[in-house]
Amino acid sequence: MQQQSFIIQSWSVWPPLSTEKEMVAQSEKELLQAVPKMFKRRLSPLAKTVFCAALSCETETSKLPIIFSSTHGELAKSLAIMEAIEAGEEVSPTLFSLSVHNAIAGLFSIAFNNKNQITVLAASEEGMASAFIEALGLFQEGEKELLLIFYDEPLPGFFPSKPYQVSAETCAIALKLTVAGEGQKISFKQASDSARESEQPIQILQFIEFLSDPSLQQLKIKTPRHSWYWGKDEY
Repeated sequence: MQQQSFIIQSWSVWPPLSTEKEMVAQSEKELLQAVPKMFKRRLSPLAKTVFCAALSCETETSKLPIIFSSTHGELAKSLAIMEAIEAGEEVSPTLFSLSVHNAIAGLFSIAFNNKNQITVLAASEEGMASAFIEALGLFQEGEKELLLIFYDEPLPGFFPSKPYQVSAETCAIALKLTVAGEGQKISFKQASDSARESEQPIQILQFIEFLSDPSLQQLKIKTPRHSWYWGKDEY
């Protein structure tokens, strides 16, 4: 893949970096006031994390195409369903509908009446790169700006993760991307060297460090098939 470029117009992490838990809880409460009450009670802790990241990054949540990317999605809810079946209990249809991989995206689109294109990716070995490729494809199709949201939470203890780095703290990062205008210009390219270094849950933390640390001008992530580079460019 040839080097591509885009602009990060704004970005937001949830929970915020270096913020006390009490302040995070209060900020979350204030942000989620924008969510209709009938939806708020359906939001899992992970869904609230995603909503807060998006609302902190972009207020016009009904006007942009959105790409959601998560490795595991609401896996904890899927495990709860399996445990209920094993115990001979009835499975709640609501719990099932909220356990599928696109559940958070569905709630988000309904809550904010977003009728634009919404894509939900199950990030695999390539991690975050897949969503950036999807975003570049939308730009080539004519979109001028979009919202890109990465999120994951720790794996339930039932699921083994070693030797893979596929589990990290609950976190979401939202990026408002555009092809022209003000913001941080980013270059993105692929290289042939490869290694199994980490998958999306760990990569999210690496990407946050890359954006927040002015001394870091490049991020390189190796996956089993490729290496991916993000670089901060000057105009």
